[in-house]
Amino acid sequence: MAGEDKSQVEEMQPETVTDAVEETVAADETVEAAAEQASEVDVDALQLALAQAQDQAAALMDQELRTRAEMQNIRRRAEQDVEKAHKFALEKFTNELLPVVDSLERAIEASVSDDEAVKVLREGVEMTLNMFVSGLGKFNVDQHHPVGEAFNPELHQAMSMVPNPDVPANHVMAVMQKGYSLNSRLIRPAMVIVSKGAE
Repeated sequence: MAGEDKSQVEEMQPETVTDAVEETVAADETVEAAAEQASEVDVDALQLALAQAQDQAAALMDQELRTRAEMQNIRRRAEQDVEKAHKFALEKFTNELLPVVDSLERAIEASVSDDEAVKVLREGVEMTLNMFVSGLGKFNVDQHHPVGEAFNPELHQAMSMVPNPDVPANHVMAVMQKGYSLNSRLIRPAMVIVSKGAE
């Protein structure tokens, strides 16, 4: 076969060979130019596609970060709600028990007599009241008896204001009903009489 190709080339005239070589060179140049143009187009298209993919990846990462932050906030709020539910679950129950404490305190105040039977009864009521208050204290129920303190509208409920030169103005001079708090949250304000000071 190689011999046949040589014979064909030898039989061709020199002009034909030159034309054939020039056509081959021209075809090669056309292919190279087309390849360069295609590579330029491909590079631009690839850069555009890369930029779009990077934008999309950045948007997805931002969305993931926002979702994680939102989930963390939801988890934190749920934990706080559970903690509050545990801390203040006894609030209604405590409010129902406070009138019992008030009644025991009034019974002690009313039992002022020298009679031996009344003294024994008073001691029994005092012991019951102390046990009751200490039991409430175990569940973080604190009693507030603000005699002599400055009046605080967030903790006290003023029932009246009375002029009194012995007590500074806007100070509690008497407590009609003690206040209570559960885990440092006020559940009942103290009912107080406030001094106007000297007139």
